[in-house]
Amino acid sequence: MNDLAQGKCKPCEGGVEPLGEVEAQELLKQLHTDWRLSPDAKSLTRACKFRDFWRTMSFVNALAHIANLEDHHPDLAIGYGYCRITYRTHSIGGLSVNDFICAAKIDRL
Repeated sequence: MNDLAQGKCKPCEGGVEPLGEVEAQELLKQLHTDWRLSPDAKSLTRACKFRDFWRTMSFVNALAHIANLEDHHPDLAIGYGYCRITYRTHSIGGLSVNDFICAAKIDRL
């Protein structure tokens, strides 16, 4: 278990700087190796594959539950057998610790 998965998202209404690339890279080390940091270090993405649509949607529903509990929601691309998750804290135009907390919780699914 990592500490991020034990964390709780804090409300972010803006007014704070997004994480820098060095900070983001350090937090990325605590996540599943499928997570990717964008070249500009402003978003975090993971692509998941599933055998069928039912499994995809079961995963998406569990992910949605986490997002609602944390009040921090990713952008999703969903189709038959896949789900692409992108985290970015829109209010600050980049990544926050909240993005990594949610990613760590998704890693547990």
